[in-house]
Amino acid sequence: FGDETRNCTCSPGAITRYQKRISGPILDRIDMHITVPLSGVSKLTEKYQSESSRLIQKRVQQAREKQLKRFKGLKITSNAEMNNKQLKQFCDLDQQSILLMKQAITKLNLSARAFHRVVKIARTIADLEGSDHIKSNHIAEALQYRPQEAIGFSI
Repeated sequence: FGDETRNCTCSPGAITRYQKRISGPILDRIDMHITVPLSGVSKLTEKYQSESSRLIQKRVQQAREKQLKRFKGLKITSNAEMNNKQLKQFCDLDQQSILLMKQAITKLNLSARAFHRVVKIARTIADLEGSDHIKSNHIAEALQYRPQEAIGFSI
């Protein structure tokens, strides 16, 4: 179950019972769901070039500064704290992003709360990229952080 090297031996009923231990409304309140697969020894020991922690820290600091500037004079300091009015004010979506969100609402049966969370995450992704505007690739990435069962996969 979630392990690429071994098959799950649980019955479908046991899997369903396990997944229902946390209700949908509670899961809907968690902004990001990320599956982290097991890493084999070869993956852990191979040399690869990735973004340094220092560079990531700098991008995060720049994004936080951008958010502090955006919300100056308001009682919030981060994208996650935006209410619906602020979401409309600070998260203008282009036509391609609107189309993608409409498709997601229909296909993924997103609630209003889930829709708002996706847009807030997309705003943060755009901030991390240094973009002033939310683009469809930001929406697409944010949608990937929805629970896997919500995007057509079973966990």
